[in-house]
Amino acid sequence: QVQLVESGGDWVQPGGSLNISCTASGFTFSSTLMSWLRQAPGKEVEWVASVTASGRTDAYADSVRGRFLIHKDNTKNILILQMNSLEPGDTALYYCASGYGLESISSGLRGQGTQVTVSS
Repeated sequence: QVQLVESGGDWVQPGGSLNISCTASGFTFSSTLMSWLRQAPGKEVEWVASVTASGRTDAYADSVRGRFLIHKDNTKNILILQMNSLEPGDTALYYCASGYGLESISSGLRGQGTQVTVSS
């Protein structure tokens, strides 16, 4: 069964840090481009970050570049998003999905999401 399951979402104060994870199963994770997406209440799905199949090359949206880091562990089939210097504007439901860049938004493979809330 092809599946992506996100975990680790939480409430965090502004300026804080949080790591969220995505566990993959049922497909060849090591051969798959992967991304993190997010959707804030009342807004469209937004691309956050992507990583190549090998994990060697990554890309970030301007809004998170320098604060977030995407990491792909092909030995454990896990995708991680390290989030630092969190801002209230980062509050959203975060999804992992297959694909790279904006095309990942229309990916047919996406998890159910994990909620990240940034507030004081």
